[in-house]
Amino acid sequence: MTEQNKQIAFQTYQNAGQAAPDLCHWPQPNVAAWAEPALNIVLYEPEIPANTGNISRTCVVTGAALHLIEPLGFDISERAVRRAGLDYWQKLQLYTYHNWEDFLARNPGAEIFLATTKGSVPYTEIQYPRGAFLVFGKETAGLPEELHQAYPEHRLRIPMRSEYRSLNLSNAVAVVLFEALRQQGFPDLL
Repeated sequence: MTEQNKQIAFQTYQNAGQAAPDLCHWPQPNVAAWAEPALNIVLYEPEIPANTGNISRTCVVTGAALHLIEPLGFDISERAVRRAGLDYWQKLQLYTYHNWEDFLARNPGAEIFLATTKGSVPYTEIQYPRGAFLVFGKETAGLPEELHQAYPEHRLRIPMRSEYRSLNLSNAVAVVLFEALRQQGFPDLL
């Protein structure tokens, strides 16, 4: 992507009041085809490329945007992406951020919901507005305590047996995403 095209892409997002994709991490996004997503999936410091691969495919087929908060436990270069099985990567509405503060700065007013085993409200009892940001923690540690403190009323959980730690990240994303889409009447889906 040429420098001029990058500037045009950034300006397009600024004019629409949206966060521009981090073009340093994804060299040729199809920004012209990106529409306002019904929902946004945010992965906080994901560690396993196969999980992110599965989640990216889920995002593409549902029209959700994927937001990755660094540091990542893998390289999202095309070679690494293919190795993780991301055959839909070219169609993915992807945004990357250097850290949580960068995410907040580029998404002012974002309605944020944390998916966490520390949540007190079942995911089916939350009302997800269009454009909501569903945040999932890293596979080995979940979300940091400061996020729990910042969004105490927006922490949701997926009910499961108490003797087990958690679901696989890609499964948890699919469960919550499809409930939110169901509530919205599965917008633009067949």
